Amino acid sequence: MKPYDTLIQGGTVIDGRRNPRYRADVAIKDGRIAAIGRLSPSDAEEVLDADGHIVAPGFVDLHTHYDAQLFWDPYCTISGYHGVTSVVIGNCGYGFAPVRAGLREQAMQALTRVEQIPYRAMKSSLPWSWETFPEFLDALDATPKGVNVLPYVGASPLLNYVLGPKAAKSRAATPRENAEMARLFDEALRAGACGWSAMRTPPDSFSSVHRDADGTSFPADLMSNDTAFALADVMARRNTGFMQMTMVSNDQAADMAHLEELARASGRPIVWNALLVDGEHPELHRQVQAWFDSCRQRGLSLYCQGMTTDVSMLFNLEIWNLWDANPSWQQTLMGDRAERAAKLRDPEIRQALRRDQPVLYPLRLVELHRTGLPDYQRFTGHKLPDIAAALDSDPVDTLLDISLAEGLQTTWKVPLFEQNDDLMREVVQDPWVLPGVSDGSAHTKMLTSGRYPTEHIEEYVRERGWIPLEDMHWKLSAYPAWVAGFQDRGTLSEGAPADVVVYDFDRLRCLPDEVVHDVPGGDWRRIRRAEGYRYILVNGRVTFHDGQCTGATPGALLRHGHQAEAS
Repeated sequence: MKPYDTLIQGGTVIDGRRNPRYRADVAIKDGRIAAIGRLSPSDAEEVLDADGHIVAPGFVDLHTHYDAQLFWDPYCTISGYHGVTSVVIGNCGYGFAPVRAGLREQAMQALTRVEQIPYRAMKSSLPWSWETFPEFLDALDATPKGVNVLPYVGASPLLNYVLGPKAAKSRAATPRENAEMARLFDEALRAGACGWSAMRTPPDSFSSVHRDADGTSFPADLMSNDTAFALADVMARRNTGFMQMTMVSNDQAADMAHLEELARASGRPIVWNALLVDGEHPELHRQVQAWFDSCRQRGLSLYCQGMTTDVSMLFNLEIWNLWDANPSWQQTLMGDRAERAAKLRDPEIRQALRRDQPVLYPLRLVELHRTGLPDYQRFTGHKLPDIAAALDSDPVDTLLDISLAEGLQTTWKVPLFEQNDDLMREVVQDPWVLPGVSDGSAHTKMLTSGRYPTEHIEEYVRERGWIPLEDMHWKLSAYPAWVAGFQDRGTLSEGAPADVVVYDFDRLRCLPDEVVHDVPGGDWRRIRRAEGYRYILVNGRVTFHDGQCTGATPGALLRHGHQAEAS
């Protein structure tokens, strides 16, 4: 038997630790990196040619919603196409455990509305072999995976499980209920959970765009600080785990003070989502960056994840739900296509929609992306206000009339805020901002942000020169792995798990947007593939070769941040 299973030969190694690149071979044995240097190909069972290619650690995606998709797509695509070898699931306080049998349907309906995860895909693929979180982890463990998985416990499932859905949305938890949630969370941590997550955007917040299937807020939006501290105390006692928090109310100072208290009480990292760039208000992201710098200087483990890719949404009015912070739009854009169309034709409702202008994804930034109507094709790529002016109409009426004429299938495009490259550069170049927020598996008909690792190297390193390649690999791999407690992942070093990407720096690029009908239940999604990755390896085995999936499923459930040793 030869000393090595695989030898990656002749590549340029970027080890993820911000060390200068160097030319070397990388040997793999039993899923781990066995040696790095000038090595003999005769010592390996298999040799992968990396001449002229970068050899770097696989990317770590901290913000995904692949909780259901894992059961039908082992590779967590889109992320898997773009060199991501490890993902964190259960973000934003959503998830499927713990859940009582009678609430499974509600859990699927909620994720259909808030993250637009196709209901039929969940219905046909989730095995529902669990009630508790440890049982959910066992189900994940038994499922073939093409990536490594680290799972949060969502705050909303915990609140629903202990208080019941009605009470969880109408009152704060009692001390006894907080104690029970703490017990369940402790049970989850002992079984291998990585921590807990929550999206806390109360109903009166301008950013409260995430709503349950019935249009109401989620339990985590309404949870009390006492509940947060009860969960943080469990982490402090166990000295393990981290938190993911989206916390946006109308009192930013109070939010910041609470997060600082939570970091002190737990002694554990908190990843806050997300730093956004608004071209009209540059002071907003700068204030947030300054606060996080202050936290870092004071030794508080608060980390900021930036929305460092273009998150423009492609949408039609049959599926659109991200104006839910505006009551008139939220109430109108509920129901199926026929129900929505009937409401959108109502003159009184239209009058209300004209008054209730969205702050997030504002109408003035909406542009026509695609239409099959010949009368309007000349407006493709034009902003909605300009189209309305040309038609001598109101922007709201223009949006609705064109959409209704096409059975609500007209495709529109809108960014979250006014885009600005100079301001984005400030965020990308901040050494302590975590890149990404892929939202993998969420908004699958509208968003393709799982492409962000490829895009960051292609755009911010190669094309614009904003950041050195060594620094980018640290930010895409080692830094998020360290924050999230991935044990010994994120770097190329002897003894580390062999999660590796091998790519052609000059050819690496995101391929155009495409629609694929590969979702269980006959549904479709929007994806972007990548070009330029020669090999993607997870735990030493090739999962993608020149963009083609090999069918190997070497991924692992990372209980406590590491892979269990084979017995």
